[in-house]
Amino acid sequence: MTTNRRQFLKQTAGTMAGMALLPSVFAEAPTKKLFFDISLAEWSLHKALFAKKITNLDFPGIARKDFDISIVEYVNQFFKDKARDKAYLNDLLTRCKDNGITNHLIMIDGEGNLGASDAAERNKAVENHHQWVECAKYLGCKTIRVNAAGQGTAEEVAKAAVEGLSKLGEYAKTMNINVIVENHGGYSSNGQWLSGVMKQVSMKNVGTLPDFGNFCIKRGENHTCAEEYDRYKGAKELMPFAKGASAKFYDFDGSGNCVETDYSRIMKIVKDSGFKGIMGIEYEGSGLDEYEGIRKSKALLERVGPMV
Repeated sequence: MTTNRRQFLKQTAGTMAGMALLPSVFAEAPTKKLFFDISLAEWSLHKALFAKKITNLDFPGIARKDFDISIVEYVNQFFKDKARDKAYLNDLLTRCKDNGITNHLIMIDGEGNLGASDAAERNKAVENHHQWVECAKYLGCKTIRVNAAGQGTAEEVAKAAVEGLSKLGEYAKTMNINVIVENHGGYSSNGQWLSGVMKQVSMKNVGTLPDFGNFCIKRGENHTCAEEYDRYKGAKELMPFAKGASAKFYDFDGSGNCVETDYSRIMKIVKDSGFKGIMGIEYEGSGLDEYEGIRKSKALLERVGPMV
């Protein structure tokens, strides 16, 4: 009995000593970090927001508590009349502080065409964006995302967009805010066209927000894409001007890979460009619940990011 007890204690001590070594072994294992930070684009939750299940004020808390994401990207249409409402913005800031959230950018829609051929219309659009530059500054964002839309030939819209973006860029510069253009349909989804506009604007605070799943130039019936620009070519053309990136996801296969975009390929393009900024998750699929879609999107970025 005494011998068995002595053997038991000896074996236990040996096991405990072995376990004590484990933390140091794991501590020495190399951990390759992502070359970018991950943010959550509010549009990923647009169904819940439009259905009034959640509000813009809930967004910071959801990003942190549901997804453990600490950087967020707002969409102006979810607080459209609040750009200069200090009480509302202070409430939003309090929620950000309570959840350890960093505000990155605001996506701006519905404020007019910065590429409008008519000068009065274009200047009005520029003026309409001023409140969002101010709002971004107040919320601690670095950037607003705009569109470079307009009517006319590619050359006409490009010329107008250069003028509109330059004027808005000058105003935003006074507040240390970046103005970035997303490939968002029409001419802007042509990587060569948009990179050409950027070269003409040639301002440090004006750039692009490449959206990896938004290279449809022309829509057909039932909103299907009738003409699409090569997303890998487009990403390569737009990344040199990028001050952010939008990782768009629609569908996933059984292995958790994105069906429509080869993320290993596109993330290599991103890394090769020298980008080390913020990558925004924008889940827009219908096959999964929005929350599950966001989780799968994040898991894919975290898996592929260190491998490229």
